[in-house]
This record gives sequence, C-alpha cells and structure tokens, in this order.
Amino acid sequence: MIKARNRQNLVNEIEQHFQLDEHVKEAFLAVDREAFVPNEFKHLSYKLDALPLAASQWISSPLTVAKMTQHLELGGVDSVLEVGCGSGYQAAILSNICRRVFTIERIDTLLKEAKTKFSQLEIYNIFTRFDDGQRGWKQYAPFERILFSATAKEIPDVLFEQLAEGGILIAPVEEAENYHIITRFYKKNGRITSETIEQCLFVPVLDGTQK
Repeated sequence: MIKARNRQNLVNEIEQHFQLDEHVKEAFLAVDREAFVPNEFKHLSYKLDALPLAASQWISSPLTVAKMTQHLELGGVDSVLEVGCGSGYQAAILSNICRRVFTIERIDTLLKEAKTKFSQLEIYNIFTRFDDGQRGWKQYAPFERILFSATAKEIPDVLFEQLAEGGILIAPVEEAENYHIITRFYKKNGRITSETIEQCLFVPVLDGTQK
C-alpha cells in the first residue's frame, strides 16, 4: 500500500514538470523504483533525483526516464533495444509497455545486479546482453525503437542499420562539453532525419566492456 502511494506521488511529481501519456503513467505505477536503487539511497527512491550506482554510473532521474520513454512513441511497439542497462529501471519501465525489451550493458557487475532484480520482480520479457552496446544486437534486429541511455557525440551507423524502417532512435547527443541535447532520429525510406527535443545531462558512453 505504501509503495503504491509512493509511486502515485512520484507520478504526480513528474507531471508537475511533464505531462505523461496514459501508457507511460501506468508503467511508472507498475514498477517499484526502490528495487533498483542501492540500499544507501533507498530513502530517495521516489524523489526526482539521479542517484549513484556502482562503477561511477547513475540511475537516471525518474523525470528523465519518463521523458525518454514518452519521446520513443511506444504505442503498439513490439521490440525496443536499450543501449546501457545500468540499474535496469528504464528497461523495467519499457517492459510494461513493449512486448520485448533487449538491453545491453558493458559493465558486468551492473548487468548481473539488474538481471537479479528482473528475476525477483518476475519480469520475463527483458533480454540482456553483456557487451559494448554501441555494436547493437544484430541477432534480434531490426528494432522498432532504440534508446541510447548515455551521451554520445555521434550515433554509430550500426545502430541505425539495426533500426527498423519507420523506427525511432532516441539519444542524448553531446553538442558541446556539458551541453547535451535529447535528439530523436527517424528512419524513413532508409534515410535518417533528426529533431532536437531538449537539453539534458547524461553520463558519457564508453567503449568496450568492464568485468
């Protein structure tokens, strides 16, 4: 009961800044953010703050997760690829909206923790991979949507190749130092176009994997 109230309060707080579509709101009400937050920060689980994770990573602010989710335009979408699993919270939100979520993480300890949480929460439509997400996941491509969960100076061509025709890719793009823009890319007739949405701040994408 208390957790349900906390989630409702979180949705209310998000909506003071950003109006949620109904399917996004329902996903936030369904997912226990506290399960994805490190023990020492549990008391901050339902605040609109980004919180530290292991390996110098962060769990994004719920407001940022809400915006990235909604900007993906997920109505009726079957498959989404997430580059950068992190805590797993974003993937859990996506799993309540899409039939299949494919998420890649380059830091092994983070991925193992996220997989444990998915199992504990009985989320069975998230598929995980330990790899450099900038390579994508060719085996399951094409993806209707791709979410880049770290800032990049440019998006690797291989990810656009793995984006389905008519698909959308959302990414924070570094325009200048400490100046990142949430950018939405569209694939139509094999061509990529883009539009800028708003300023944001994410951790940078890094190459390779880390045990």
